[in-house]
Amino acid sequence: MTTVADHSHHKLKTIDIAYIGLFSTLMMIGANITSFAPFMVVGGVPITLQTFFAILAGLILGSRKGALACTIYMLIGLAGAPVFARFGGGFGQILSPTFGFIVTFILAAYVAGLIVERSGTKKSYIIAALVATAINYLLGTNWMYFAYKFWASAPEGFTYKLAWLWMMPPLPKDIILAVFAGFFAYRMQKVLKIIPIK
Repeated sequence: MTTVADHSHHKLKTIDIAYIGLFSTLMMIGANITSFAPFMVVGGVPITLQTFFAILAGLILGSRKGALACTIYMLIGLAGAPVFARFGGGFGQILSPTFGFIVTFILAAYVAGLIVERSGTKKSYIIAALVATAINYLLGTNWMYFAYKFWASAPEGFTYKLAWLWMMPPLPKDIILAVFAGFFAYRMQKVLKIIPIK
């Protein structure tokens, strides 16, 4: 039987809503950080900070609220606001080969939060961030490959290997940022105490 205590545990407080809104906004900024820092374009590919902020959302807010922040970001973009990379937006973005990365931000945040909810050690935070990064790359890259194969116009000579080669330039950056996110979130959790560690 569901008790009043159970309901209150799942209710979002005003501060929770503020944090969720903050991380949704940070993802919007991170998607187009190259507008403010043009040097973050490598080989014509914009290096975004969406993955970093998605993982940070899970690490700091926990699985449920972190995933919610990423979901709100995605829904705002699908509603037409230009909040995706290259100021993209609109429901048609679902057909974009890179939309899979946006979807996996939700899962990455959830898994990162789930890991640290079970163990609040510094090591757990770093592992959670790296696992979330791996999820984003694995699912996002495979989505991109199948999108190009089945409904998008694939470049000439496009292969599964080429899809992964495209992901190599931002990989070192995302690994470094994942480790940084783990350290930063661990310190912030001691101050904010948002996640109830088991």
